[in-house]
Amino acid sequence: MHLATPYSRPPVTAEEEAYAFLLDAICTGRFRTGDRLIAEEIATDIGMSRMPVREAFRRLAAEGLVNLRPNRGAIVSGLNLEEMREVFEMRSALEGLAIRLAVPRLNERHLNRLERLLDEMDECRDDSAEWIGRHRAFHLYLCSLAERPRLLRQIGALYSVIEPHLRLWLQHVDKPLSAREEHAVILDALRTGDAAVAERVLCEHIEGTVPSLLEFLEATGT
Repeated sequence: MHLATPYSRPPVTAEEEAYAFLLDAICTGRFRTGDRLIAEEIATDIGMSRMPVREAFRRLAAEGLVNLRPNRGAIVSGLNLEEMREVFEMRSALEGLAIRLAVPRLNERHLNRLERLLDEMDECRDDSAEWIGRHRAFHLYLCSLAERPRLLRQIGALYSVIEPHLRLWLQHVDKPLSAREEHAVILDALRTGDAAVAERVLCEHIEGTVPSLLEFLEATGT
């Protein structure tokens, strides 16, 4: 099952099922950077024909998650340091836009839901894989409140690209998984009702991750 968001609809076509399977496998590290994906083998594993799997490959390639090779299937992509920096810059810009649009629409129910999502992150602080899924859910739920479906899809695609790297990072560094204080600051900014303040706080939160993550990737050569 794909970890994208708790409010995304389930796959309804064979292509969507193949895409969800592959996306989850890449994001959770079952398929790693450099792995070769063979349509025939994957189709057999999930019980469908090759064509939907090949269509899923094309969709993943458009999102930067795989590289298509003629007659060789697909190769799982990784990000170099500059590409990783660019993805975080894009996240900052797009999530900043989303939160700016969302703030005028927020009500107490939305804020309570965000608070519960933070509680769920705390509950799985000892499980880095589960924590990353809950962290993603928090950010994407917040961005969904902008009510801009295309914008949300773009933001979700960026999370898919960086998630394998984040999982590896959190498995190997001494970083507290709670991060409650960092995210509570975002909630405090939302409660001010000032869209500019909320956007600034969120962007600082996103950009603050970059130095440590890039240092880890450079040190490990991943």
